[in-house]
Amino acid sequence: MPGFPHSYQRILLAMAAMILSKSVVLGFQTSTSRRTGSRSASSSLRPTYVYMGNELPVSASVSASASESDGQPEKSTSKDDRRQFLAKGVSAATALATSASIPALPAVAADARSNSRSEGYSVQHSDREWSYLLSGSQYNILRQGGTERPYSSILESEERPGTYKCAGCATDLFSAADKFHSGTGWPSYAAGTENVQVAPVNPVLMTLGGAEIRCGKCGGHLGDIFLDGKLYVGTRAFETGKRFCVDGAALVFQPSEAGQDPVFGDTPPAPAKPSKWAQLLDPPKINPV
Repeated sequence: MPGFPHSYQRILLAMAAMILSKSVVLGFQTSTSRRTGSRSASSSLRPTYVYMGNELPVSASVSASASESDGQPEKSTSKDDRRQFLAKGVSAATALATSASIPALPAVAADARSNSRSEGYSVQHSDREWSYLLSGSQYNILRQGGTERPYSSILESEERPGTYKCAGCATDLFSAADKFHSGTGWPSYAAGTENVQVAPVNPVLMTLGGAEIRCGKCGGHLGDIFLDGKLYVGTRAFETGKRFCVDGAALVFQPSEAGQDPVFGDTPPAPAKPSKWAQLLDPPKINPV
């Protein structure tokens, strides 16, 4: 528009667009009311939406006066009919899902996971007492079933002869003669004493996912057992076919040699000494003036 600033031109164009859109809407409503002119006044005032070419009023029920004036009855699609249709569809889908043969997990695995760590064991304490008797990492593993980070226990590199006891009740659990280095970062054993309790899990699941092992005296969580011992050729695990993967914080190592202090598994390992080749990469030291 010549002679008008750009701002006024934009305002006039916006007003024209609004007027045009309102006229289109009014024309659409007029055409809709003409197509449904036989409906009652209350029915024509209800908003109508268009979806895929079909008119879908907010309330699909049609009044009796409208049906009589049309001359032929219209199909009723009330909310109750839609609910019945949906209910039939849900029931049919449920029946189809239940009729399908879905393999279920073994019941013994679910029972083992739901067993209490206090009931049925000779050594029992309340949670408050266990929290006082154990350290933070010991309580997290033994009483709450936690897992420590790999290579975080000093017992992973322990090689002296001796006995590994439960950190909760001092029960003998593993012998140093059955310990081997699995490379997983956790202390590993090829066999356990009669005080190690193994959860009754299917052997296939035990091979792939492992089974929980506990202390048979206090019920403390120790770790997991796997049936992959044959993978560790040249070790004691190759003979037994088993690998007891134990959290070091759940154990206390008692050396066989007299006068040796026990080693608690929740102790972190000593930092490794840097090799001579690694020291060559260090920057040269500057002597202070």
